[in-house]
Amino acid sequence: MQTVWKGSISFGLVSIPVRLVAATEEKDVSFRQVHAADGGRIRYKRTCDNGGHEVAYADIAKGYELPGGDMVVLTDEDLADLPIASSRVVEVQAFVPFEDVDPTALSRAYYAEPSADPKPYVLFRDALERSGRVAVVKVALRNRERLAVLRPREGVLVVQTMLWPDEVRQPDFKFLDDDVDVRPQEMRMAESYIDAMAEEFEPAEYVDQYREALLQVIEAKVEGAEITRPPEPAADEGKVVDLMEALRRSVAEARKQRGEAAEEAPTEMKAAAKKSAGRKTAAKKTAAKKAAAKRKSA
Repeated sequence: MQTVWKGSISFGLVSIPVRLVAATEEKDVSFRQVHAADGGRIRYKRTCDNGGHEVAYADIAKGYELPGGDMVVLTDEDLADLPIASSRVVEVQAFVPFEDVDPTALSRAYYAEPSADPKPYVLFRDALERSGRVAVVKVALRNRERLAVLRPREGVLVVQTMLWPDEVRQPDFKFLDDDVDVRPQEMRMAESYIDAMAEEFEPAEYVDQYREALLQVIEAKVEGAEITRPPEPAADEGKVVDLMEALRRSVAEARKQRGEAAEEAPTEMKAAAKKSAGRKTAAKKTAAKKAAAKRKSA
């Protein structure tokens, strides 16, 4: 695996030399942009706005545009001189419970492999695992200082980068200010659905069905076979009358998929459904009486 960073983990006065390698890889199917008529690759040229001439990759630098439109050009030397203490050290800032870390902020994960005597590495890994906490660290990757968590996973320390707090947007939606009334029986039925679908998480049971279908299409194209469209899932033609009915049917379907017998709804839920049905019947009768009286008066 390719090394993306070399340095050390600073554990108090103990320095643990490590190298970081990517812990994940995307399994997406990648495409090239081609000319539909003959399959030729589409190429893009890097051109300069000032004159329209093509620019070699080696001559491209980073530019920061000022509010007025002026451009400040930065070279690799400019960036290399930045005083980042974490450029070669994974600096431990604190040890915190992992549940205190917001999953929204978590980003790329890297395995940290010891590049020297593994004893300090194993000592730190085991102490961290016994503590039940993770280390909040700073590390500089690709010319940028990043916040990260350092945690053990299957015998290896993992550095998982995070977004900085001001990079996570705060939810600002109108419905958060609304006073939404959720009835107790609706809550109990929703909880019943969660209970019916509860299980231990087994990642290997989940498959990227779209990617598999896409690869089958590509393979069929290569072999010159006819591509057949998979059947569409049958649409549910039954109308859901209200939220309680939707929840009840969801619970029944979840239990059916697990091969479990459908359980009767709690008594209060039955009473609520019966009461709701009674109100609808009464409303219909009232409307019918009003209509009849109106015809009579006419």
